[in-house]
Amino acid sequence: MYPEPTGEVRMSLSLRFAAGSHKGMIREGNEDSGYAGPRLLAIADGMGGQAAGEVASSEVISTLVTLDDDIPGSDILTSLSTAVQRANDQLRVMVEEDPQLEGMGTTLTALLWTGQRLGLVHVGDSRAYLLRDGILTQITQDHTWVQRLVDEGRITEEEAGTHPQRSLLMRALDGRGQVEPDLSIREVRAGDRYLICSDGLSGVVSHQTLEDTLAGYQDPGQTIQELIQLALRGGGPDNITCIVADVLDIDDNDSLAGAGRLHDTPVVVGAVADSQLQHHDPRHLQTPAGRASELGRPPAPEGAFGPPGDLTMTGVPTGSFGAFEGDDVEDWDKPRKPRKWLKRSAILVVVLGLIGGGLYGAYRWTQTQYFVGVQGDHAAIYQGIEQKVAWLTLSKVHEARPTIELKYLPDYQRKNVEDTIAAGSLGDARDTADALEKQAEVCRTKEAIDKAAKASKAASGTVKKPSASASASASASSSASANAGSGTASGSPSPSASPSSSTTLSPEDQTLAQQCPSGQ
Repeated sequence: MYPEPTGEVRMSLSLRFAAGSHKGMIREGNEDSGYAGPRLLAIADGMGGQAAGEVASSEVISTLVTLDDDIPGSDILTSLSTAVQRANDQLRVMVEEDPQLEGMGTTLTALLWTGQRLGLVHVGDSRAYLLRDGILTQITQDHTWVQRLVDEGRITEEEAGTHPQRSLLMRALDGRGQVEPDLSIREVRAGDRYLICSDGLSGVVSHQTLEDTLAGYQDPGQTIQELIQLALRGGGPDNITCIVADVLDIDDNDSLAGAGRLHDTPVVVGAVADSQLQHHDPRHLQTPAGRASELGRPPAPEGAFGPPGDLTMTGVPTGSFGAFEGDDVEDWDKPRKPRKWLKRSAILVVVLGLIGGGLYGAYRWTQTQYFVGVQGDHAAIYQGIEQKVAWLTLSKVHEARPTIELKYLPDYQRKNVEDTIAAGSLGDARDTADALEKQAEVCRTKEAIDKAAKASKAASGTVKKPSASASASASASSSASANAGSGTASGSPSPSASPSSSTTLSPEDQTLAQQCPSGQ
């Protein structure tokens, strides 16, 4: 409802949308997945490696697509929350069925359209933006370690943009526990423009450039192409996926509707488009994402944008190098001149000398690098790089961190440590280790609280009619357990079993506790 001088009138609003995805210039595959339909806009950025990242993002998007089938009810946030939990549960089932998928996870940022409002759900570091009256506003908050540093005033927004651990997630969908997404309602206006993107775009292209590009108000398809071009020109270090959606008053745009520029053809992009069953398989159309993939593959109407294979990037050459166009092939098979081997031998000696002289300098450089890796059953900060040349190991433990026990880390963080987390400096490595230490401490505390609660419950259930002395003893034991749960217990509990001073989790710690490994 929007107030007018003559009273209130209800506008007939509609979305005009486009989506696109590109694997970038560095990554071998695309682990992003995206879906754009008449009611649902969603992007998931997978992680986990060995195809697990693309499996996670594809599964989450495929699960959420059911929201696009019908007009959402009045409680759209409940619909979103339920769908996200269902997707997270599906990831858990997949890991149980195939243990090789353990450690996979994905971000999720999605908008659900009712016709007058948008419901927003968000987990991770993909982003949603709103362009209104020419001003671009980020409407999600990154669930990352560096964002926490920004919130605490330890680093600036500018420093966060180049921090080596800017991709270290504090929240993700990984099939463990009860997921805690951010949920909100967005009131819309005709003329609003929304952008949802993975960090392959937002981490490369500045906020100001995003604002300038979106404010150009080209149609969504053209805008998508320009945004992906900008990310590629910035080096394309990660997969790039984005959705642009315009809110239009179709009562004032009858000509657009009549010209066919408004449509409801769903578009799927990225890993979810590539992972669907082959078209000749009849099961292909038995899932919403499969039906959307089938719809999205023909040449898309204006305003839509098809899967990665359909992406035409103007300005990027089809091949980096053309065919050889020099002399005839015979020129490459001329007989060798006498004593040519002498010249080649001399060149070889020079090259070997240069290599030998450079090895020491290269080794010295490696000792200026740091990373966080595994040392036994815990993490440690290493100096050097995780490589071995013949008998020479290029790294050594710089700081042991025995308090970061791997068993207390979420699967995806433990996998990150096992794969090593590179750092630009010793300070950056310590920041990363501090974040992991905080997570491990919360999970250790949660385990202690759970154990105390189980012990208290077991004790209260085994004694039915105690004697007076036994009753007093049980009361004292119960009081001790209660004190342990409320943080007032005395004594010196083992640091590996319970916290030293308090077993009450703060709201922030409760969020971290949601990521703790199962069984804790």
